[in-house]
Amino acid sequence: MKVPMYIMRACPICQTPAEKASLFLEENIDQTRISGFSFASRKEPEYMCHRLLRCRTCDLVYASNPPEQDELAHSYHVAEYDSSEEANDAAQAYIKAMQPILLKLKHKNRVLEIGSGTGVLLELLKDEGFAELVGVEPSSAAIAAAPVHRRDWLREGIFNERDFEPASFDLICCFMTMEHVRDPMATALASSRLLRPGGAFITVTHDYGSLVNRMLGKKSPIIDIEHMQLFSKVSICELFNRCGLDDISARPFINRYSFGYWLRLAPLPKSVKHLLKWVSAHTGMYQLKIGLNVGNTITAGFRPNS
Repeated sequence: MKVPMYIMRACPICQTPAEKASLFLEENIDQTRISGFSFASRKEPEYMCHRLLRCRTCDLVYASNPPEQDELAHSYHVAEYDSSEEANDAAQAYIKAMQPILLKLKHKNRVLEIGSGTGVLLELLKDEGFAELVGVEPSSAAIAAAPVHRRDWLREGIFNERDFEPASFDLICCFMTMEHVRDPMATALASSRLLRPGGAFITVTHDYGSLVNRMLGKKSPIIDIEHMQLFSKVSICELFNRCGLDDISARPFINRYSFGYWLRLAPLPKSVKHLLKWVSAHTGMYQLKIGLNVGNTITAGFRPNS
């Protein structure tokens, strides 16, 4: 009997067997191009990816054979970090998009952020009235880049439910992180259990079905070696539903970054990018903040009171 070289995983949301999925993209990984920035946030796009399948049941796109958890943890632990400005810009967009959700919270005592980076969003949530701030971040470089007063809020490592008491948070945020975890269902279920009744779980994820990502195709920045899965509005809502969360909402929002950062993400030849960078730097456009809907989705759900 011929033994298969590998066993493809089932859909990590609905467990539909991989054999029933359709091919989304073949693997495209060049080991010679992997660097300390390959697992860093907001890097120059590399357009490398694992073999991706699309689940015909819940609409999730997922890596059929992702790296093991220990390998992922090591990759993020040693990753470089040089995106403080973009992290600050992202946090400002997130806190603005979160306002309708924050208004629904009964209490603002304790918040957890999974994938907290330098803790800039936690600082904004402190301004919103949260008393106890906790962040989990696997990158030692990101924590080292955090201002000293934030470091007591940050715990280095991979999120582990057992590190926290059940029903102990009023809000759990997981922004631009659900694509990176090996088991998104486990992360979402753990978050649901860690919420107090009436507490909210909020994610920000890419929407592979958005207009901009469909237009860019293989040249979209979401095609990334870091991504173990890619969500659509259908699949992220299905994830929240399966975790027993109520009052689920999912909507796009505006990200506001500098022209220079948008230029970094654009699928243009390097020569064109260098020219535009030079022109924008000499005309004052490089640091100009521009707001765009690039297909990111903010999704929220609440733990039932009963």
